[in-house]
Amino acid sequence: MHIATTPNRTKADLPFPLFRSGKVRDVFDLGETLLIVASDRISAFDCVMPEGIPDKGRILTQVANFWFDATKDIVPNHLVTTDFADFPKALQSYREALEGRSVIVKKAKPFPVECIVRGYLAGSAFKEYKVNGAVCGIGLPPGLKMADRLPEPLFTPSTKAEEGHDENITLAEMMDVVGEPMTNRLKAMSLALYERGHHIARERGILLADTKFEFGLLEDGSLILIDEVLTPDSSRYWLAEQWQSGSNPPSLDKQYLRDYLETLEGWGKTPPAPHLPAMVIEGVRERYMDLARRFGVTL
Repeated sequence: MHIATTPNRTKADLPFPLFRSGKVRDVFDLGETLLIVASDRISAFDCVMPEGIPDKGRILTQVANFWFDATKDIVPNHLVTTDFADFPKALQSYREALEGRSVIVKKAKPFPVECIVRGYLAGSAFKEYKVNGAVCGIGLPPGLKMADRLPEPLFTPSTKAEEGHDENITLAEMMDVVGEPMTNRLKAMSLALYERGHHIARERGILLADTKFEFGLLEDGSLILIDEVLTPDSSRYWLAEQWQSGSNPPSLDKQYLRDYLETLEGWGKTPPAPHLPAMVIEGVRERYMDLARRFGVTL
């Protein structure tokens, strides 16, 4: 089986039906469970790049597995097994393609919102703050600078769009979607997950600036953490020793790619995405590998 690293979705010859194909991951229906395969594809500004990042799928999977284990006391997660030896017999001949970049997970009904937590002022949040002194409707003290740590982490949910861009929503709007009790529960869990992530990352010389979580419900109504968690695709990680107020610190995430794309003239952040030079591909890989090593992940 070939794991595609192009904008085309994986057309794998697995003996199971394709359940869903996303920008990065392909999901197969195993019956009672799902197989999630992380490809080497990478996206930015909701566009999949023509070139992939070597080993990216394995890095994302192993980093997520580290964090699922490190946070399972806060909220249960969707993992059934990460050990390829426990995969169905029908998949054993696909070891080279699947091992290290795939997991078997429980089926869950995802909430139609993404739970974003921001601990520092960066990205779109900083742009919004400069305009109105608030982030997603939450007022902040005046005088904050780029990359400043916020007085307390902010929970800023967004829609989860099937097509196009996600959009930030207020807490009240989230309550209209999932109800007040569940909104409060998801907020509390997201903040607890962020605090755990920030603490563990800080011990390893990096700052977790912001991240997003996704949750789902099992058939029995149990709430679990799904998708990915605290990966460099879903989070903003900065080198702690190079952090300073007022400037954007060097990152170990996708920001390096975004920064490169922002320098291109004539591309309107819509498909087709531009080709990536070898220097950028290797630069992204180096940053992802640096982050993985800090969490003890080896490929």
